[in-house]
Amino acid sequence: MALEDAKSEIDHAFTRKDLKGNSFELTFAGATSFLRRKYTKDLTGVDIAVTGVPFDQAVTNRTGTRLGPRAIREASALQAPDAPYGWPFDVMKEFAIADYGDLAFDYADVPSFPGLLTDHIRNILSHDVPTVVLGGDHYITFPILKAYAEKYGPLSLLQFDAHTDTWPDDNMDRVDHGTMFYKAVKSGLIDPATSVQVGIRTTNEDTLGVNIIDAREVHEIGAAATVAKIKNILGDRQVYLTFDIDALDPAFAPGTGTPVWGGLTSAQAAIMLRDLAGINILGGDIVEVSPPFDTTGATAIAGAHVATELLSLIGWNLRERA
Repeated sequence: MALEDAKSEIDHAFTRKDLKGNSFELTFAGATSFLRRKYTKDLTGVDIAVTGVPFDQAVTNRTGTRLGPRAIREASALQAPDAPYGWPFDVMKEFAIADYGDLAFDYADVPSFPGLLTDHIRNILSHDVPTVVLGGDHYITFPILKAYAEKYGPLSLLQFDAHTDTWPDDNMDRVDHGTMFYKAVKSGLIDPATSVQVGIRTTNEDTLGVNIIDAREVHEIGAAATVAKIKNILGDRQVYLTFDIDALDPAFAPGTGTPVWGGLTSAQAAIMLRDLAGINILGGDIVEVSPPFDTTGATAIAGAHVATELLSLIGWNLRERA
């Protein structure tokens, strides 16, 4: 959409006619769909769908991530409306990206939530459209993985996080954002031997066989060497990428429920996400952005950048297959 079009058209989330292309609109006005993509439930011709899951009833500390999807969308309006920096292509120009809106659920009926989310993602995947999900607390990845594994079989998990989230919990009906990857391993949704957790800096004696690259190792060997190690583990296996914003140090992302010092810098995260181009990524999410704990909006801005990188990682693979 050309700059002159912005003079006569507003709210590109509703008025844009093409799912491809950049959007030049006032950063402080208009409907805040993600990256000004069109809001639509029609997946005809869509290459990638962005959807929000405003759920935070699984947290063990501070609530607030239910406001994450809205804040991430708003922060995405601050990004330059052209090719994401560092990529040799513009994912917004080359691919039809739609904002599918948020999952609708009864916040007071927590037991029904996991199934609703799995159905939500299952429906999108039934159109062969990959998802980028805006959370929400980290529990949401578990129901999402169920839908992905149902379609593609067991996956390799690439997780950026301060916590492993593999603490024991054999009650599959419990909704907890610290145990869902224990359940994912035990359920056979992910293969621990080919999965990687990056940025870890909390103690969990039993990692269930998942490969750990903790925050200190990232700081010591650097972002590029970390990516080389990740790619060596993942190989060409099918990958789901989940990015907990608390993977970043609280200096860069204070707006999260369980901040831990000594984390990744935003620069390290940016380098790693871009250098991961070529992994066989099927989908991804950004979770645990909690706007009430960051009056600056920096955490949501970081979350929006992560989501954009996920779009580009998926777009890279779509280009390779074309």
